[in-house]
Amino acid sequence: MNLTSKITLILLFTTVLTSTGQPGDSLPARKQKERRYTVEPVRSTMFAAALPGLGQIYNRKYWKVPFVYAGFGALGYAVSFNTKNYNTFINAYQDFTDIIPETDSYLSLLVNLNPEQYDPVLHPLTFNPSTEAWVRTTLLNGVDYYRKYRDLSYIGIAAWYLLTIIDAHVDASLFDYDISEDLKASVIPLNFNYTGLSPGITFAITKTF
Repeated sequence: MNLTSKITLILLFTTVLTSTGQPGDSLPARKQKERRYTVEPVRSTMFAAALPGLGQIYNRKYWKVPFVYAGFGALGYAVSFNTKNYNTFINAYQDFTDIIPETDSYLSLLVNLNPEQYDPVLHPLTFNPSTEAWVRTTLLNGVDYYRKYRDLSYIGIAAWYLLTIIDAHVDASLFDYDISEDLKASVIPLNFNYTGLSPGITFAITKTF
């Protein structure tokens, strides 16, 4: 083998070693860890405060959104119902206690009673004072009843609004909480304290890899 053949063989061998020692395009690329979706509790809270249900959407708890608005819808209906009846009873009470014969809206609420027995304005000669006092008290109780539940309905809306904000904040805080199967709980004996030896146990949670 002449010198030229030897040099060619050495160069070829060196090239093979170099190509096998460096990573080439044929080698599988490393998988990049997929970025997980994360949420920020502060941002979730701000979204929920800005628009009910938006915090739940940000937390990807889409199934909670219908319940959020169902709660507001039910409470809104309660406000409307109690307000309407409050206005009916307050108008009826005012009409019953004035001395204007034309204001008789209370008659629609007392359909089972004869006005001749309780109305001192329309029937001053036949009304019964005790029945008139009972009707007055009944109308006033209706005013107080529906005013109370109207106010409670407004309070319920405020409470439900606050609850949706708290729910969004808690969900965001626990969004990355690790509940995977590689968590392991174990009970470890503990036999030492500062005063000497004493029997005892401790509970530990560890993550296995």
